Amino acid sequence: MPDFAYIARDQKGQKVTGTLTANTEREVIGLLSGRDLFPIEVKSGKAAAAPGSSLRVKGQVMATMYSQLAALLRSGVPLLRSISVLRDQTSNPNLKEILDELYRKVEDGTPMGDVMARFPRAFSDMAINMVRAGSEGGFLEDALERVASFTETQEELKGRTISAVAYPLILASVGTTVVTVLIVFFVPKFATMFERLKANNQLPMLTDWLLKLSDTLRNYGLVIVAVLAAIGVWLYMKLQTEEGRRLADLVKIRIPMAGSIFLAFAVARFCRVLGTLLHNGVPILKALEISREAAGNRILSKAIADASENISAGQSLAAPLASSGHFPKMVVEMISVAEESNTLDRVLVELADSLERRTARQLDLLVRLLEPVMLLILAFIILIVVIALLVPVITMSSSL
Repeated sequence: MPDFAYIARDQKGQKVTGTLTANTEREVIGLLSGRDLFPIEVKSGKAAAAPGSSLRVKGQVMATMYSQLAALLRSGVPLLRSISVLRDQTSNPNLKEILDELYRKVEDGTPMGDVMARFPRAFSDMAINMVRAGSEGGFLEDALERVASFTETQEELKGRTISAVAYPLILASVGTTVVTVLIVFFVPKFATMFERLKANNQLPMLTDWLLKLSDTLRNYGLVIVAVLAAIGVWLYMKLQTEEGRRLADLVKIRIPMAGSIFLAFAVARFCRVLGTLLHNGVPILKALEISREAAGNRILSKAIADASENISAGQSLAAPLASSGHFPKMVVEMISVAEESNTLDRVLVELADSLERRTARQLDLLVRLLEPVMLLILAFIILIVVIALLVPVITMSSSL
């Protein structure tokens, strides 16, 4: 949801400014009226951006902050005092600035979740919505602990994935460079040797294609690089739009082999957050609204939103999830049974644990297979180049 900056007056006529996160300006006006404030001006978009809203903090640092804040609150330390303690002890300048803003705004009466929403590059949507639900439901400590655990799990998974994929990526980069240098600088030296064979139509087709590819890269290499760069910039700009992100999420879950892994992790995130919220007494419609953002995939988010509409009409959760076609059959069946036995919160968390363990094993296996596949592809390309150059040489030697 977007942020809205507002200027209003209270019952004493004093000017009040701040920001609220809502769907529309009309909703902001309604929220202000509920606080006995008379709205004067409401602005959305860039006008609502907070100073320093582009500040970024690493996920592991944020996970530690969530855990420490939860521990302080559970020990009976007031919220403002807890934020002040964390602000004074942190060595991260970005986090210190964010906590300072958080302290000042919460002291002025702004809900903690609304302040967090002004720093989208530091606080995830899931963390913001969990804090909002925890603040409203009186389980802020539990919400922060869950956010900390979830963030740590995500960072651990990200680290494992990066370390596992690093070697194949380096191998692919080096292999591409070697093959490009081979074709651009080494292959042309054989062109003069093969002129007589080409004139007599005795040059193998594979060799002819290789020579043409070499000429193309030498003559139009910079043009090709410029075109690829332009395509990359266009794709980046496209991915900044809602339509582009939705298309990227759809492609992500349909990639052969890797798509099922992306999908399983997204479903696991949804199940964990929904189960946690239901366990803490959050109404299911509100819990679905929060957990669909935590899924991190717009395709799943749309399916969950449709499920919310069905639940509003008195139907079950499992049926619309199954009809979307994006949730595994096992997950849908377990949710259906859990709804009947009234154990949905516990089953959802168990489902998340099971999906994450199984998907982590699949990811490890995929990465292990990726290394020999990259080596085989590189070896095959080099073999093709060598064959394309050796066959004419052998033909010329035989004729002599």
